[in-house]
Amino acid sequence: MEIRAIELKDAEHYLLLNKRIDESGFMLHEPGEKQLTVTQQQAFIERVIQTKNTALFVADDSEGLVGFILAIGGTVRRNRHSAYIVVGIDEAYRGQGVATKLFEEIFVWARDMKISRLELTVIKENKKAYDLYRRLGFLVEGEKIHSLMVDEKPVNEYYMYKLLE
Repeated sequence: MEIRAIELKDAEHYLLLNKRIDESGFMLHEPGEKQLTVTQQQAFIERVIQTKNTALFVADDSEGLVGFILAIGGTVRRNRHSAYIVVGIDEAYRGQGVATKLFEEIFVWARDMKISRLELTVIKENKKAYDLYRRLGFLVEGEKIHSLMVDEKPVNEYYMYKLLE
């Protein structure tokens, strides 16, 4: 398993990975909702590559891309020290340490970029992800009440953060 920065040539595989991950029901997009083309995905990847305080790492095994972690850095002076994290792992690879390896890579990147605060949200019912984030040092900062509608029912999310030294 190789953890590496995404490349433009990964666009099609990254798009397919995201569609598989969306099927979990724990991501922002509902299954089948994301309707990007490969060209649009390439444009997104290009923006990520060109933005200094944003990073996208992928987990690549012999079968192709199996996970990703995206860090979106703050855009103004007052929040440049922070980055918002989005992570997704293909269902067949969950529980095998892929997310931990991706987070380890993003922690190194964040320190190199002088980012001292990482933040993310997690659906309250996603216990496995919540437990992983806690093991990695993330703390609950608050709860977003009825922040999402899943299957026409309100769902809460936890705001979580980790401070880096």
